[in-house]
Amino acid sequence: MLRACSILALASTVAFSQKYAGPRPPKPDVPYLLHANRLVETEQSEAREEKRKEDTVYVVSGASSNAKTPLAEPIFIFESRKIPPERLKLFRLEPTKNGSREIVFPPPNKRKKDAPRPLYMSVTRLGDGLFRLEAQETLPNGEYSLSPDESNQVFCFQVY
Repeated sequence: MLRACSILALASTVAFSQKYAGPRPPKPDVPYLLHANRLVETEQSEAREEKRKEDTVYVVSGASSNAKTPLAEPIFIFESRKIPPERLKLFRLEPTKNGSREIVFPPPNKRKKDAPRPLYMSVTRLGDGLFRLEAQETLPNGEYSLSPDESNQVFCFQVY
């Protein structure tokens, strides 16, 4: 029994000590979609904040993102310098008739059940300042955004 525990402990130590050997992002603080051994840069933009009645709407120009993935549970490689990876939230954006994408947040304490919720993601440290972000639920085809908490900066992509 003791021998089995020792072998298991050694195997787990070896697994955690392996270095990440995949592609590295060319720019820090930008999430990159991982497609096999290739990185696809997400679309960087600034969401415009608008007030509509009592709601706060964040609008991203353009009907769709040029960063596309066929993966329903996308994986991102992210080198963190200024943006901590745990502050990135994943949201679905809705396309509009006027050729933009948006997300609508009701005022605090109103219609909480209608408020968009961030989609589940896991964050795994790969090395010094390098992280793997993974959607932990299946994303239907559509437009999505990773955005740091309390920021209008967005990193958009499309699942097709």
